[in-house]
Amino acid sequence: MRQIVLDTETTGLDPTQGHRIIEIGCVEIENRKLTGSHFQVYLNPERDIDEAAIEVHGLTSEFLLDKPKFSDIYKEFIQFIQGSELIIHNAPFDVGFINSELAKLKFKEKDVGQICTILDTLVFARDKHPGQRNSLDALCKRYEINNNHRELHGALLDAEILADVYLAMTSGQSALELSEGISHAFSAGKKRRKLDPNRPPAPILYASKDEVQEHNKRLSDIEKSSEDGCLWLKLEPTPKIT
Repeated sequence: MRQIVLDTETTGLDPTQGHRIIEIGCVEIENRKLTGSHFQVYLNPERDIDEAAIEVHGLTSEFLLDKPKFSDIYKEFIQFIQGSELIIHNAPFDVGFINSELAKLKFKEKDVGQICTILDTLVFARDKHPGQRNSLDALCKRYEINNNHRELHGALLDAEILADVYLAMTSGQSALELSEGISHAFSAGKKRRKLDPNRPPAPILYASKDEVQEHNKRLSDIEKSSEDGCLWLKLEPTPKIT
């Protein structure tokens, strides 16, 4: 399966208020391994950036002034993600902005969900860890993913971190699926053995007098040497010598 871990940075919080994407970052996973292939671009939003947003990602209008517009790169972007499973933390936010950009271009597909499937790792994490904090930083701490190098948010950097978190979160699931697959394959290739109803009963072997004495002596030694005594003597009586 080809998966694309995606993150965006924006001018603000709401595309319906005219806010736009200013960075897209994507990394590729195939068969649960990072391939090294990625897509990253800064974009000129052709509008001001909220001060609160600048405090998060550090991207300014001056820095983005000479960068391409979304209309300049959308074909390359769509080609990179086409047919993949998008892995996004808090997917409605990023998907909402991407769909808003596509709508401005009158792109034939108005919803990125029409060209990719989408997995929201925030929803996945909430199901896996109910009642706990499930921000990307919290998940990094929980799964021991080093994100100390992140002073500011960046789309490509956050996508790389999320890829590590996603692989860590789903590693147990993968192992379980593998185990189930092996078990199924084994059982499918083997005929179930049935016991012979006419076989003779298994013989019952009783402990000898010497074995019972040795057993009782061992229990007595444990009773004397342990502060809590011998649990076995509390659960059942000492075997009798017959």
